[in-house]
Amino acid sequence: MKLTQSQLAKYMDHTLLKADATAAQIDAVVVEAIGYGTASVCINPYWVARVHAALQGTDIATCTVIGFPLGAATTAAKVFEARDAIAQGADEVDMVINIGELKAGDDDAVRADIKAVADAVHENGGLLKVIVETALLTDEEKVRASRLTVEGGADFVKTSTGFASAGATASDVRLMRKTVGADFGVKAAGGIHDLADAYAMIEAGADRLGVSASVAILEEVGIR
Repeated sequence: MKLTQSQLAKYMDHTLLKADATAAQIDAVVVEAIGYGTASVCINPYWVARVHAALQGTDIATCTVIGFPLGAATTAAKVFEARDAIAQGADEVDMVINIGELKAGDDDAVRADIKAVADAVHENGGLLKVIVETALLTDEEKVRASRLTVEGGADFVKTSTGFASAGATASDVRLMRKTVGADFGVKAAGGIHDLADAYAMIEAGADRLGVSASVAILEEVGIR
């Protein structure tokens, strides 16, 4: 696989989700995203309004996370957080599923949680990605989580928060792609540090990459 720098950038959600991120660091990420033309800037909800304002006049989306990173908030809290994020200017929302309920086999609870957030995001024109945290799941659970994401009306299924014991793997992306089919979004996130990692995820079926190392990866393309 060989993509141009600008082609690869359009796969990337340029991400800064560290708890200690400062306004200056957030601003720097926005400047980088604009310079390279990434798909979005992904930040915690507190920074949504700031990032949305800074991205005005570009085609770069403002992306945020809810129920993050554990997924164990109530559905009502996730819905409120999603609506507030959209009101502040978020175009895309990445939510974490209720991992405990998935592992306990309560598919109805997981599906309902996703659907409630999907409805809240879509009623305001946003896009929903659903984080299943693959590092904590068996292959059977990854398949179930992916199916429930589709059934819940989301737009993407996403591998990881980047805060668990491991992040995306090409094998997980392939499994998720096989489960959701060709027309549903798959986002790989967590542990994508270099160009080889990025290409491996895309070749496995990822439409989007969640990366904090966007600049380093894109500069690898530039020097080849």
